[in-house]
Amino acid sequence: MTQLKTNGHDGEEAYATLLNNANAIRAICSAVEGTLGPKGVDTMLVGAAGEVIITNDGVTILEKMDVTHPAARLLIQVARSQQQQVGDGTTTATVLAGALVSEGVAQVTRGVPVAKVVRGIQEGVSEALKLLAGRIRQIAGVDDPLLYRIAYIAGREHEDLAGLIVQGAKRLGAAKLREEHFRFSDVVLSHSRAANEVWPGLLIQKKPANAQIDFPPDTANVLLFQDAFEPEAIDEEALMTDAGFQKQMQLREQFRAMLEKLISLRVGFVASERGIDPEAEQFCTDHGILLVQRMPRAELRRLAEYTGARPIRRSGLRKPAAELAGYLGYAGHVAYDERLECVRVAEGKGRAQVSIVVGASTSEIVGERLRIARDAASAVQAALRGGCLPGGGAAELAAAHELERHRETVQGMEGFGIAAVAQALRKPLSQMIVNAGYNPLEKVEEAKAAQISAGSDSLGIDCDTGAVIDMMEHGVVDPAQVKLHALQAAGEVASAVLRIHTVIKMRQPRSEE
Repeated sequence: MTQLKTNGHDGEEAYATLLNNANAIRAICSAVEGTLGPKGVDTMLVGAAGEVIITNDGVTILEKMDVTHPAARLLIQVARSQQQQVGDGTTTATVLAGALVSEGVAQVTRGVPVAKVVRGIQEGVSEALKLLAGRIRQIAGVDDPLLYRIAYIAGREHEDLAGLIVQGAKRLGAAKLREEHFRFSDVVLSHSRAANEVWPGLLIQKKPANAQIDFPPDTANVLLFQDAFEPEAIDEEALMTDAGFQKQMQLREQFRAMLEKLISLRVGFVASERGIDPEAEQFCTDHGILLVQRMPRAELRRLAEYTGARPIRRSGLRKPAAELAGYLGYAGHVAYDERLECVRVAEGKGRAQVSIVVGASTSEIVGERLRIARDAASAVQAALRGGCLPGGGAAELAAAHELERHRETVQGMEGFGIAAVAQALRKPLSQMIVNAGYNPLEKVEEAKAAQISAGSDSLGIDCDTGAVIDMMEHGVVDPAQVKLHALQAAGEVASAVLRIHTVIKMRQPRSEE
């Protein structure tokens, strides 16, 4: 066993490990905190081969950074969790986690036992979550004007992207957006040769398998295969025998006969999860049937939902035509778009779908616009599901003040941990003020005094003028889920980091000779 920190003086070594971890987390936070708020700036990521990504997206920066420190990797897990669960607010989650660690370390180095600080942070985070949850404003529906503001703020003030996202949300409807397993951000696509567009259907980013792809747009019955669109196969060993070879030829003859059912059923579009037999490809090309192969299962499922098709196995072609008809879907428009290299499907008879296309002049810019649009889509969906809160750090500042009052009622040293949470809650507003070029100490206190005087949790600082404004009146709002999940995840990682007393390198597994 190799111990990275020797046990000379236990207290000093505990602080050394803690400070080492805190410094690593501080370095990670410094890479993303400059992007926070309306005056946040971009970060340029440069790869080993000279590839460049210019982005304002926190999770992209953290995912692409070359990070080896184990504590720093814990912080990156916060951003990853925020992205997976909510889809937006990764920078806020990272900044909050960094602030909690920093404030917790300050209390420990003052002599407060780690266990007391951690327990206080956990209690403080729990209380802060209740305080924020009690301030949530609900979104009336897809026509609520606040929805555009949420898309605008999360979309970093790109009016065109905010408009696209809201238009797409209205086409889908609130019920679809509130479905547990539906991710609105997944319908956002990008292309350097495309103009911004909301397509009322699906855009399948695949080239057709047909040699001839210039079929005119048409209505189509839709047939979907969960496996390959080819004859059933027999075991390779059996194929080496005469009986096996004859069986294989028989299966191919049956397959040819089954293809004729596509004509009688008026099938115009076939998609398969795996490959397509060359003979089937030629047959479909001759009869004007569009073919798409090797579709990801998730895309195949979306196509099935939209067209009302029920995917089958290749053996399903044996069913009588009348029975097979029950597995077909329908689309009023199916065509290949050569410019965007995708298949356009519209007027499906199943559940509503929409595709949002984001365009730009270069591949680097279109990639960033795609990230921004997906953040906006995630924010809109989160707001419809869980309501919204005043943005610009105002809600967190109000919660911090209430938490300070709660701390006064707590006996014991856990109060120091609660104080750390209250101080960390001010960090998002403080960082946005710094990024806007103002004095954070002065402006945070000014906003706090204004909130207490007016009894309002929506007063904050205008990053353009430095004046105190009502965030709700000016349309500066954030999804409640973004803030709640960010604070919860930040509290968990801060507690984990503060508990680390010693770092030990694990031995490598021995290779067996």
